[in-house]
Amino acid sequence: MLGSGLIGASLKTTEPARPPQPLAGTTDPTPDSPFTEADLDPATRAPTGLPRATPTIINIPRIGVRASIMALGTNPDGTVQVPPLDQAMLAGWYEPGPSPGESGNAVIVGHVDSAAIGPAVFFSLGAVQPGDTITVERADGRTATFRVDSVASYPKNSFPTEQVYGPTDRPGLRVVTCGGQFDEATGNYPDNVIAFATLTP
Repeated sequence: MLGSGLIGASLKTTEPARPPQPLAGTTDPTPDSPFTEADLDPATRAPTGLPRATPTIINIPRIGVRASIMALGTNPDGTVQVPPLDQAMLAGWYEPGPSPGESGNAVIVGHVDSAAIGPAVFFSLGAVQPGDTITVERADGRTATFRVDSVASYPKNSFPTEQVYGPTDRPGLRVVTCGGQFDEATGNYPDNVIAFATLTP
């Protein structure tokens, strides 16, 4: 799975507002939750996961996001599809992977901005902090609640594919968008901002 082209670039011709970047000290990889089972009450140990169900809405209270989710696959070159730029307020679920709440890493992607609307669904993802809550409403009527473990920024040519798409026996969530300073010369953002989260008991 290629990560460098994960999120489509903005097509702006004027200087865009720079999206928030992760706080200092949150730029290192954190593939697993820092919360161990010893931190939890014996009656509320790490969940085993929910059955598969299509996600419908993502809520990130810290940054005021409540967005509908569309299902996505892969492009012919192996990169992950993204929502169309004219629907840049939608988030996209990587359907070939786990659904949010299932065991494994569910991946939700979205644009940082677009020429048509300016700031898009995940413009402020870099402002999310460890300990914040992300909830995903599902078609089966259940809501999967995740606790953010870390938020990090990576150059697109060093995308942490294994940490985002790799297997795990814990139910996790990865929320991905573009980041860094928009490059007018290339019409692209150089980085990806990723929020790593774990299903709460």
